[in-house]
Amino acid sequence: MTDSPAPPAPSDALRFAFGTLTVLPVRVTRWDREAARGGMLCAPLAGLVVGLCAAALGAALLLLGGGPLLAAVATAVVPAVLTRGLHLDGLADTADGLGSAKPAEEALRIMKQSDIGPFGVITLLFVLLAQVAALDRLYADGWAPGAVAAVVAAVTARCALTLASRAGVPAARPEGLGAAVAGTVPVRAALLCTALVAAGCAGAGAAFGPYGALHAGLAALLGLGLGELLLRHCRRRFGGVTGDVFGALAESAGLTALVAMTLG
Repeated sequence: MTDSPAPPAPSDALRFAFGTLTVLPVRVTRWDREAARGGMLCAPLAGLVVGLCAAALGAALLLLGGGPLLAAVATAVVPAVLTRGLHLDGLADTADGLGSAKPAEEALRIMKQSDIGPFGVITLLFVLLAQVAALDRLYADGWAPGAVAAVVAAVTARCALTLASRAGVPAARPEGLGAAVAGTVPVRAALLCTALVAAGCAGAGAAFGPYGALHAGLAALLGLGLGELLLRHCRRRFGGVTGDVFGALAESAGLTALVAMTLG
Protein backbone atom coordinates (compact mmCIF):
# COMPACT_ATOMS: atom_id res chain seq x y z
CA MET A 1 0.00 0.00 0.00
CA THR A 2 1.53 3.32 -1.10
CA ASP A 3 1.30 6.50 0.90
CA SER A 4 -0.82 9.26 -0.58
CA PRO A 5 1.10 12.40 -1.57
CA ALA A 6 1.37 15.13 1.04
CA PRO A 7 -0.95 18.10 0.55
CA PRO A 8 0.80 20.83 -1.44
CA ALA A 9 2.18 23.81 0.44
CA PRO A 10 1.10 27.32 -0.62
CA SER A 11 4.52 27.72 -2.22
CA ASP A 12 3.85 24.67 -4.42
CA ALA A 13 0.64 26.26 -5.70
CA LEU A 14 2.38 29.57 -6.42
CA ARG A 15 5.27 27.81 -8.12
CA PHE A 16 2.85 25.87 -10.31
CA ALA A 17 0.95 29.05 -11.26
CA PHE A 18 3.97 31.20 -12.03
CA GLY A 19 6.05 28.35 -13.44
CA THR A 20 3.42 27.30 -15.99
CA LEU A 21 1.75 30.63 -16.79
CA THR A 22 4.78 32.95 -16.92
CA VAL A 23 8.44 32.85 -17.91
CA LEU A 24 9.54 34.17 -14.54
CA PRO A 25 12.39 32.07 -13.09
CA VAL A 26 10.21 29.88 -10.88
CA ARG A 27 10.85 26.15 -10.67
CA VAL A 28 7.78 23.91 -10.48
CA THR A 29 8.49 21.51 -7.60
CA ARG A 30 5.34 19.41 -7.90
CA TRP A 31 3.45 18.30 -10.99
CA ASP A 32 0.41 16.46 -9.68
CA ARG A 33 -3.33 17.05 -9.50
CA GLU A 34 -3.24 18.61 -6.04
CA ALA A 35 -0.52 21.07 -6.97
CA ALA A 36 -2.40 21.83 -10.19
CA ARG A 37 -5.54 22.62 -8.20
CA GLY A 38 -3.71 25.15 -6.05
CA GLY A 39 -1.84 26.51 -9.02
CA MET A 40 -4.94 27.22 -11.06
CA LEU A 41 -6.60 28.87 -8.08
CA CYS A 42 -3.52 31.11 -7.92
CA ALA A 43 -3.65 31.86 -11.65
CA PRO A 44 -5.18 35.35 -11.12
CA LEU A 45 -2.18 36.23 -8.91
CA ALA A 46 0.11 35.43 -11.83
CA GLY A 47 -2.13 37.66 -13.94
CA LEU A 48 -1.83 40.43 -11.38
CA VAL A 49 1.97 40.39 -11.61
CA VAL A 50 1.87 40.36 -15.41
CA GLY A 51 -0.69 43.17 -15.46
CA LEU A 52 1.28 45.32 -13.03
CA CYS A 53 4.44 44.93 -15.13
CA ALA A 54 2.54 45.86 -18.29
CA ALA A 55 0.87 48.82 -16.60
CA ALA A 56 4.17 50.06 -15.16
CA LEU A 57 5.90 50.13 -18.54
CA GLY A 58 2.95 51.71 -20.33
CA ALA A 59 2.45 54.38 -17.69
CA ALA A 60 6.18 55.15 -17.59
CA LEU A 61 6.36 55.66 -21.34
CA LEU A 62 3.29 57.88 -21.30
CA LEU A 63 4.65 60.01 -18.45
CA LEU A 64 7.98 60.32 -20.26
CA GLY A 65 6.21 61.74 -23.30
CA GLY A 66 6.01 58.66 -25.49
CA GLY A 67 2.34 59.20 -26.27
CA PRO A 68 -0.70 56.94 -25.86
CA LEU A 69 0.00 54.73 -28.88
CA LEU A 70 3.54 53.84 -27.82
CA ALA A 71 2.31 53.21 -24.27
CA ALA A 72 -0.42 50.96 -25.66
CA VAL A 73 2.00 48.93 -27.77
CA ALA A 74 4.38 48.49 -24.83
CA THR A 75 1.54 47.40 -22.55
CA ALA A 76 0.45 44.79 -25.09
CA VAL A 77 4.01 43.54 -25.58
CA VAL A 78 4.74 42.85 -21.91
CA PRO A 79 2.19 40.02 -21.41
CA ALA A 80 3.37 38.39 -24.63
CA VAL A 81 6.97 38.51 -23.43
CA LEU A 82 6.19 37.32 -19.90
CA THR A 83 4.30 34.31 -21.27
CA ARG A 84 6.72 33.67 -24.15
CA GLY A 85 3.74 34.16 -26.44
CA LEU A 86 2.17 30.88 -25.31
CA HIS A 87 -1.31 32.31 -24.87
CA LEU A 88 -1.19 34.01 -28.25
CA ASP A 89 0.09 30.80 -29.81
CA GLY A 90 -2.77 28.90 -28.16
CA LEU A 91 -5.25 31.44 -29.51
CA ALA A 92 -3.89 31.01 -33.04
CA ASP A 93 -3.91 27.21 -32.83
CA THR A 94 -7.45 27.17 -31.45
CA ALA A 95 -8.62 29.49 -34.21
CA ASP A 96 -7.11 27.11 -36.78
CA GLY A 97 -8.79 24.13 -35.13
CA LEU A 98 -12.19 25.80 -34.92
CA GLY A 99 -11.91 27.32 -38.38
CA SER A 100 -11.03 24.00 -39.99
CA ALA A 101 -14.58 22.66 -39.43
CA LYS A 102 -12.99 19.21 -39.16
CA PRO A 103 -14.03 16.45 -36.73
CA ALA A 104 -12.57 16.73 -33.23
CA GLU A 105 -9.66 14.32 -33.74
CA GLU A 106 -8.50 15.99 -36.95
CA ALA A 107 -9.01 19.48 -35.54
CA LEU A 108 -6.84 18.57 -32.54
CA ARG A 109 -4.17 17.30 -34.92
CA ILE A 110 -4.25 20.62 -36.78
CA MET A 111 -3.88 22.50 -33.50
CA LYS A 112 -0.84 20.42 -32.56
CA GLN A 113 1.07 21.31 -35.73
CA SER A 114 3.92 23.79 -35.32
CA ASP A 115 2.82 26.10 -38.13
CA ILE A 116 0.03 28.69 -37.98
CA GLY A 117 -2.73 28.60 -40.57
CA PRO A 118 -4.75 31.46 -42.08
CA PHE A 119 -7.41 31.44 -39.36
CA GLY A 120 -4.72 31.74 -36.71
CA VAL A 121 -2.93 34.59 -38.49
CA ILE A 122 -6.12 36.58 -39.01
CA THR A 123 -7.21 36.04 -35.41
CA LEU A 124 -3.85 37.13 -34.01
CA LEU A 125 -3.80 40.21 -36.22
CA PHE A 126 -7.21 41.46 -35.15
CA VAL A 127 -6.77 40.57 -31.47
CA LEU A 128 -3.48 42.45 -31.21
CA LEU A 129 -4.89 45.41 -33.13
CA ALA A 130 -7.90 45.49 -30.81
CA GLN A 131 -5.65 45.36 -27.73
CA VAL A 132 -3.54 48.27 -28.92
CA ALA A 133 -6.57 50.30 -30.05
CA ALA A 134 -8.32 49.86 -26.72
CA LEU A 135 -5.22 50.72 -24.70
CA ASP A 136 -4.49 53.74 -26.90
CA ARG A 137 -7.99 55.03 -26.20
CA LEU A 138 -7.56 54.54 -22.45
CA TYR A 139 -4.08 56.05 -22.25
CA ALA A 140 -5.39 59.09 -24.12
CA ASP A 141 -7.28 59.87 -20.89
CA GLY A 142 -4.15 59.55 -18.76
CA TRP A 143 -1.79 56.93 -17.40
CA ALA A 144 -4.15 55.74 -14.65
CA PRO A 145 -7.06 54.55 -16.87
CA GLY A 146 -4.67 52.64 -19.11
CA ALA A 147 -2.80 51.10 -16.19
CA VAL A 148 -5.94 49.99 -14.37
CA ALA A 149 -7.37 48.48 -17.56
CA ALA A 150 -4.13 46.56 -18.18
CA VAL A 151 -4.32 45.03 -14.70
CA VAL A 152 -8.04 44.24 -14.98
CA ALA A 153 -7.51 42.53 -18.33
CA ALA A 154 -4.56 40.45 -17.14
CA VAL A 155 -6.28 39.26 -13.96
CA THR A 156 -9.50 38.48 -15.83
CA ALA A 157 -7.56 36.51 -18.44
CA ARG A 158 -6.04 34.21 -15.81
CA CYS A 159 -9.28 33.86 -13.87
CA ALA A 160 -10.78 32.42 -17.05
CA LEU A 161 -8.21 29.63 -16.72
CA THR A 162 -9.33 28.96 -13.15
CA LEU A 163 -12.92 28.59 -14.33
CA ALA A 164 -11.86 26.35 -17.21
CA SER A 165 -10.08 24.05 -14.72
CA ARG A 166 -13.20 23.42 -12.68
CA ALA A 167 -14.62 19.99 -11.99
CA GLY A 168 -16.72 18.63 -14.84
CA VAL A 169 -14.60 20.14 -17.63
CA PRO A 170 -12.72 17.27 -19.30
CA ALA A 171 -9.40 17.27 -21.12
CA ALA A 172 -9.48 16.72 -24.89
CA ARG A 173 -6.13 14.92 -24.83
CA PRO A 174 -4.55 12.55 -22.30
CA GLU A 175 -1.36 14.62 -22.16
CA GLY A 176 -0.28 18.24 -21.88
CA LEU A 177 -1.24 21.13 -19.62
CA GLY A 178 -4.94 20.67 -20.34
CA ALA A 179 -4.86 17.11 -19.05
CA ALA A 180 -2.80 18.16 -16.01
CA VAL A 181 -5.24 20.80 -14.78
CA ALA A 182 -8.64 19.81 -16.25
CA GLY A 183 -11.23 19.16 -13.56
CA THR A 184 -8.88 19.92 -10.67
CA VAL A 185 -10.63 22.98 -9.20
CA PRO A 186 -13.85 22.45 -7.20
CA VAL A 187 -16.75 24.40 -8.66
CA ARG A 188 -17.34 26.37 -5.45
CA ALA A 189 -13.68 27.34 -5.28
CA ALA A 190 -13.76 28.48 -8.91
CA LEU A 191 -16.84 30.60 -8.27
CA LEU A 192 -15.30 32.09 -5.13
CA CYS A 193 -12.18 32.96 -7.11
CA THR A 194 -14.37 34.61 -9.73
CA ALA A 195 -16.14 36.69 -7.09
CA LEU A 196 -12.83 37.76 -5.57
CA VAL A 197 -11.43 38.74 -8.95
CA ALA A 198 -14.53 40.78 -9.82
CA ALA A 199 -14.36 42.48 -6.41
CA GLY A 200 -10.64 43.16 -6.82
CA CYS A 201 -11.17 44.67 -10.25
CA ALA A 202 -13.98 46.81 -8.85
CA GLY A 203 -11.60 47.92 -6.11
CA ALA A 204 -9.04 48.99 -8.70
CA GLY A 205 -11.72 50.87 -10.62
CA ALA A 206 -12.80 52.61 -7.42
CA ALA A 207 -9.85 54.96 -7.95
CA PHE A 208 -12.18 56.71 -10.41
CA GLY A 209 -15.20 56.77 -8.11
CA PRO A 210 -18.26 54.52 -7.68
CA TYR A 211 -18.96 54.37 -11.40
CA GLY A 212 -15.36 53.38 -12.04
CA ALA A 213 -15.69 50.52 -9.56
CA LEU A 214 -18.88 49.28 -11.22
CA HIS A 215 -17.35 49.68 -14.66
CA ALA A 216 -14.22 47.65 -13.86
CA GLY A 217 -16.14 44.94 -12.03
CA LEU A 218 -18.57 44.52 -14.91
CA ALA A 219 -15.71 44.51 -17.42
CA ALA A 220 -14.15 41.57 -15.59
CA LEU A 221 -17.46 39.70 -15.50
CA LEU A 222 -18.05 40.34 -19.20
CA GLY A 223 -14.60 38.98 -20.00
CA LEU A 224 -15.23 35.86 -17.95
CA GLY A 225 -18.65 35.47 -19.57
CA LEU A 226 -17.12 35.54 -23.04
CA GLY A 227 -14.50 33.06 -21.89
CA GLU A 228 -17.25 30.74 -20.68
CA LEU A 229 -19.01 30.90 -24.05
CA LEU A 230 -15.77 30.06 -25.85
CA LEU A 231 -15.09 27.24 -23.39
CA ARG A 232 -18.48 25.68 -24.07
CA HIS A 233 -17.93 25.92 -27.81
CA CYS A 234 -14.51 24.28 -27.54
CA ARG A 235 -15.94 21.51 -25.39
CA ARG A 236 -18.53 20.79 -28.07
CA ARG A 237 -15.97 20.89 -30.89
CA PHE A 238 -12.97 19.18 -29.28
CA GLY A 239 -14.53 17.19 -26.45
CA GLY A 240 -12.68 19.12 -23.77
CA VAL A 241 -9.83 21.54 -23.10
CA THR A 242 -6.20 21.60 -24.19
CA GLY A 243 -3.29 23.90 -23.46
CA ASP A 244 -4.13 25.75 -26.67
CA VAL A 245 -7.72 26.25 -25.56
CA PHE A 246 -6.46 27.70 -22.28
CA GLY A 247 -4.42 30.22 -24.23
CA ALA A 248 -7.42 31.16 -26.35
CA LEU A 249 -9.59 31.58 -23.26
CA ALA A 250 -7.05 33.85 -21.60
CA GLU A 251 -6.61 36.09 -24.64
CA SER A 252 -10.33 36.28 -25.38
CA ALA A 253 -11.39 37.04 -21.80
CA GLY A 254 -8.65 39.62 -21.35
CA LEU A 255 -9.45 41.40 -24.61
CA THR A 256 -13.17 41.49 -23.81
CA ALA A 257 -12.48 43.06 -20.40
CA LEU A 258 -10.13 45.56 -22.01
CA VAL A 259 -12.64 46.60 -24.65
CA ALA A 260 -15.37 46.86 -22.01
CA MET A 261 -13.15 49.29 -20.08
CA THR A 262 -13.16 51.64 -23.09
CA LEU A 263 -16.97 51.74 -23.27
CA GLY A 264 -19.33 53.83 -21.20
